[in-house]
Amino acid sequence: MCVVTLHSLCTKLGCWHAISFLNSTPLPLSFTLSKASFLAVFSLGVCERGPRFDLWSSRGRNTGKRFMGLLLLALLFLVSAAAADEAFIGVNIGTALTDMPNPTQVVALLKSQQIRHIRLYDADRAMLLALANTGIQVTISVPNDELLGIGQSNASAANWVSRNVLAHVPATNITGIAVGSEVLSTLSNAAPILVSAMKFIYSALVASNLDSQIKVSTPHSSSIILDSFPPSQAFFNRSWDPVMVPLLKFLQSTGSYLMLNVYPYYDYMQSNGVIPLDYALFRPLSPTKEAVDPNTLLHYTNVFDAIVDAAYFAMSYQNFTNIPIVVTETGWPSKGDSSEPDATLENANTYNSNLIRHVLNTSGTPKHPGIAVSSFIYELYNEDDRAGPISEKNWGLFNGNGVPVYILHLTGSGTVLANDTTNQTYCVAKKGADPKMIQAALDWACGPGKVDCSILLQGKPCYEPDTVVAHASYAFNAYYHGMAMTDGTCNFNGVAIISTTDPSHGSCIYPGSGGRNGTLVNGTTLASASNSTVSGCRSQHFHQENIYIHVTIVAFVIWCAVYL
Repeated sequence: MCVVTLHSLCTKLGCWHAISFLNSTPLPLSFTLSKASFLAVFSLGVCERGPRFDLWSSRGRNTGKRFMGLLLLALLFLVSAAAADEAFIGVNIGTALTDMPNPTQVVALLKSQQIRHIRLYDADRAMLLALANTGIQVTISVPNDELLGIGQSNASAANWVSRNVLAHVPATNITGIAVGSEVLSTLSNAAPILVSAMKFIYSALVASNLDSQIKVSTPHSSSIILDSFPPSQAFFNRSWDPVMVPLLKFLQSTGSYLMLNVYPYYDYMQSNGVIPLDYALFRPLSPTKEAVDPNTLLHYTNVFDAIVDAAYFAMSYQNFTNIPIVVTETGWPSKGDSSEPDATLENANTYNSNLIRHVLNTSGTPKHPGIAVSSFIYELYNEDDRAGPISEKNWGLFNGNGVPVYILHLTGSGTVLANDTTNQTYCVAKKGADPKMIQAALDWACGPGKVDCSILLQGKPCYEPDTVVAHASYAFNAYYHGMAMTDGTCNFNGVAIISTTDPSHGSCIYPGSGGRNGTLVNGTTLASASNSTVSGCRSQHFHQENIYIHVTIVAFVIWCAVYL
């Protein structure tokens, strides 16, 4: 058999493990064909002369160069697919602010935070011009109020693409078009023309040779998934079959992805205590508290994964098993009224920090481990001009002036949102907290917490001001930095809070203080556009270098097989 000959060949060269690596490495849904194609080409090159074809024979050497070229082409295809499937975190940019920053200010913030993927709720011309030559990948949107016109007229769709896409590419890196938003659940009268609108937009892209660069899809509310737990029993609302089936066929045929809005906050709020808060926030759970799907025995440690897998299962019941998912909206509000007690700064920080780690570590979901679900955080700014309850105005990472609402805890999670990379965040006693609770927390920090509090003694640099709040702030911050600012180390039973203001004073220098001044944006000094762009490129090159290193190793193995 050819496989035996190939195994024998590579064993002699000590290179069989590389082929085993390709067979065993988990790859994204859209990448499976690439791996299969590569292995098929490898087998074809080895086996084209029959089961006993020997690469060391003269005949083998004569044909080696020809299939070597095929293999290198397959490798390049492998590289491009891997680069395209890189997991990412993006942000949504809403504009319902009383003092909305201008496009240049928005782009400066994006650059300073290393945000390389954004979604706009329209196709604002000034914003797209400001994004030109930044390399930031942009998903633009057809607003719901324009959907009916586009869905009924191919010419209207072509005009929309000409005005909002062709006028800006390639300078502006438009990579996706969201046609409408949650149409099935919020604009049911437009549902019958949704797929037509998507097809018309896609046809206009094909006519301009942009269909491979720009994907077309439409964001769905997770509410279209019924019976979502256990995930293996989930299915789409059958009343939408006349729309969902052709929509999924369109996504599959065009190589696009299902856009899904995932809000564990609302699932938690509506569960009446059934869903634990820790399960909604990605907090670690003991095995006994994990949710188990009785049909698949898959263990779920968070709501996010359960909802995403419910969508995968719902698609599989419609016989679609190779459509990836991109989460177009997810987040947690940082403030709410009395009816929303868990809309807090701490919970918003915990959810978004853990989400970013979860996506970027490419752990995937229980159904598809290793297949990361790229996600857009809702949202960049607090939209104070939005109608509705207080929480509706408080989903943002930043206020309109560019000051962070809270400092994300992302040490060791890459450069996206550039948080906690300079040590310039501090843990201090919360204003208005119960003095007795602050004192108890101070006692713990200086005792079991093992903080050296000798600097707080009379005559020492941090004795003044001689108040429990001041002394506790020093002790809390020393503990926080001693624990590498990891999530949950600035809580102290709710009497501590993270701040970007350096509390150092006089000769009392707090741990983490670099003696630097300046406006911090999520823990990182706002850099010039040129510097931040260079830094963002470094991050991209880092990922690409890993890919090329692996490909170089495999290419060397193949060269050995052909020429040695």
